[in-house]
Amino acid sequence: MTAVTPYDLLGGESKLRSLVDRFYFYMDILPETQGIRAMHAENLAGAKEKLFKFLSGWLGGPNLFIEQYGHPMLRRRHFPFAIGPDERDQWMLCMNKALSELAMPDQLHHELQSALQGLASHMINQESLVNISNT
Repeated sequence: MTAVTPYDLLGGESKLRSLVDRFYFYMDILPETQGIRAMHAENLAGAKEKLFKFLSGWLGGPNLFIEQYGHPMLRRRHFPFAIGPDERDQWMLCMNKALSELAMPDQLHHELQSALQGLASHMINQESLVNISNT
């Protein structure tokens, strides 16, 4: 008997593509996410495809990212970008908006939000700068 995965519960490939498309739609239009938008190429097609392939395997669907690129090594792949709490929050704003547009059980929505928040927090590679004065 095959276990039902989050990928299946979400609705498979078509729903995941929709989620990724909406995620990048929000990144492209929201003024408050221009910090992370600036980290991406002008054309988002490559980023969309990589996120789709990563999330496919991460959610228990086909391991498309690993098949094409090898182990995700997410922190290493994102290390060239300065990612702090603000960038994490911008990423999550886009993802939460995209998730809210997909019909899914409340429990799955909550679990995905929580897991993606943890994943986004794991990408942080810059501490917030604290202004220290010698007064």
